[in-house]
Amino acid sequence: MVETPSKPGNLGRVATAIGSVGGDIGDIVTVQIGPFTTMRDITVHCENEEQLHAVIDAIQSLGGGIRVRTVSDDVLRAHEGGKIHMKSKMDIRSLADLRQVYTPGVANVCRVIQEDPEKARIYTSIGNTVAIVTDGTAILGLGDIGPVAGMPVMEGKAALFDRFAGISGVPILLNTKDPDEIVRTVKTISPGFGGILLEDIGSPHCFEVEDRLKEELDIPVMHDDQHGTAVVTLAAVISACRCAGVDLKEAVVGQVGLGAAGLAICRMFLAYGVQRVHGVDLNEDAKKRLAAYGGEPLNSLEELMQTCDIVISTTGVPGLIKPEMIREGQVILALSNPKPEIEPEDALKAGAGFAADGRSVNNVLGFPGIFRGVLNAGAKRITHEMLVVAAEAIADCTRDGELVPHPLNPKVHREVARAVEEVAGRGL
Repeated sequence: MVETPSKPGNLGRVATAIGSVGGDIGDIVTVQIGPFTTMRDITVHCENEEQLHAVIDAIQSLGGGIRVRTVSDDVLRAHEGGKIHMKSKMDIRSLADLRQVYTPGVANVCRVIQEDPEKARIYTSIGNTVAIVTDGTAILGLGDIGPVAGMPVMEGKAALFDRFAGISGVPILLNTKDPDEIVRTVKTISPGFGGILLEDIGSPHCFEVEDRLKEELDIPVMHDDQHGTAVVTLAAVISACRCAGVDLKEAVVGQVGLGAAGLAICRMFLAYGVQRVHGVDLNEDAKKRLAAYGGEPLNSLEELMQTCDIVISTTGVPGLIKPEMIREGQVILALSNPKPEIEPEDALKAGAGFAADGRSVNNVLGFPGIFRGVLNAGAKRITHEMLVVAAEAIADCTRDGELVPHPLNPKVHREVARAVEEVAGRGL
């Protein structure tokens, strides 16, 4: 909350001071305008506590009656008490309501399901409920911070499921990193869910966990950090190629970083029909996995930059791609957050035909609609064909000049669900 004298120019001075120390201004809300002073609530995104204090000091040093009145953390406040809550869909106010919802009426419903277990999808919430499972080993960019510290992310996924697809998402926190135990636990709880979303499970054990669950369960399973990221990345590249006039299926695609997301991105491009997909990574096992999927590992970043028309990078290493590596007309997507491998403006100055960072490539564009589609169709698997049509649906909703649509646009989620359901229905 910042107080300034009610004179033109003071808000600009405050904004300049915030920007001078790297603060990223979000919303500005005028709270009160008085005859002498104006109060504004200014949201500033800071990378750490040090930057926050630098922002406060920069504003306070302006003088002239400008001062910081209060400081609060809106994000922490928004999470108080958690972000999700399970509640009844039925109003229970009378004895008749109670007898219908619970005993004795519920016993008949149990017998119906006992005779035909598939009817649980009609008479219970199972068919519209997805387990959001994590072991806490790869939470956002924070790494292995444990499942409890990752709970705010899982709650966020559940809130997005509800908002964009009407799906009940239930966070499941696993206090183990052992793939055998993860698989065994998920299989044990799976009867209560219509699908499994694996979330923030680290590489390389995420590959084994997902593959085994897909093989051993008869409900859809997807690791969002792999396939959700890959879907939105493919959509972004389709849009970028349209903007740059590049035929994606004829282009040579390069992936820098072959972790969970990077390998899934390579597989997604191969499924889309790209003939040549290269990749580089310091890990030899990751390069072997790429080769097994049909991609072509290269020996160095320099070789990849010289070879590929389209370059996607998910390494988490800021500044990894140097401007002198850029070839004229290349499409560059440096997706690591918060700092990309090369800033888009630097790539464009170096001759790139199109460049973007990862701020727009948000998984929320994919996973709600994908699960809505497979649940509607009653599909038992999520296939690469479903993921490709999801990416195409996202790209088709993208307006000229944008990389991907706005994630809050409800049309995107409806179109993704429709496309996935159509493909899933053909496979039944």
